[in-house]
Amino acid sequence: MKKKALFNWSSGKDSALALYKILQDEEYEISCLLTSVNHQFQRISMHGVRVELLEQQAKSIGLPLEIMQIPEMPTMEVYESVMQTTLTKLKEQGITHSVFGDIFLEDLRKYRENKLSEMGFEGVFPLWKIPTHDLIQEFIALGFKTIVVCVNERFLDKSFVGRVIDQDFINDLPENVDVCGENGEFHTFAFDGPIFSKPIEFEIGEVVYRKYEKPKEEDSSDTACDTSASDAFDYGFWYCDLVVK
Repeated sequence: MKKKALFNWSSGKDSALALYKILQDEEYEISCLLTSVNHQFQRISMHGVRVELLEQQAKSIGLPLEIMQIPEMPTMEVYESVMQTTLTKLKEQGITHSVFGDIFLEDLRKYRENKLSEMGFEGVFPLWKIPTHDLIQEFIALGFKTIVVCVNERFLDKSFVGRVIDQDFINDLPENVDVCGENGEFHTFAFDGPIFSKPIEFEIGEVVYRKYEKPKEEDSSDTACDTSASDAFDYGFWYCDLVVK
């Protein structure tokens, strides 16, 4: 009997590669994709990708999509309440495991596992501790294609947003930037590869700059940036809008 699992889908490359790997694992059956969406703008949290493109991804992958609507900058209390409600519903469907594309952020994994344990779930991390240089090369070699939709100006300038990740992109990255953007340097949208029945079609739209205000509540979750860093709100983000074709 396979273990029923949900897959935490961000729409980006790490999610795509992690899903590719877990779908080949005979131990698990993926029941659905779970994605956090900014309720106000109807875009994927942190990535800024339109819900319509997320829905096209799920359709091409062939898995049901569970959307978790959250405020733009929720407190941890609000975020965890929405997550608990969602997981309770999925647990009633027999789902016992939750799959993530995390690679090496120890604190984040510990947080996820602790919260899942409280609800009787187990976390699964198919990419855990694999060197990011190896992962990005495997991603490209498998035929995946992904475009950069958001960059943190603390690490990268505007010229990196809207680029498809290839060897030239990797070569152009500064030394202090992880090639998979695991520290929040950039976020992507995966639009082709072995998990998709057909490529996701889109046009590159406007590139916009956005800076987030520090929430009034001290205890806030990270939607567009890591709010645990003392200077997290000193930097802005460049977003590349993707328009549905």
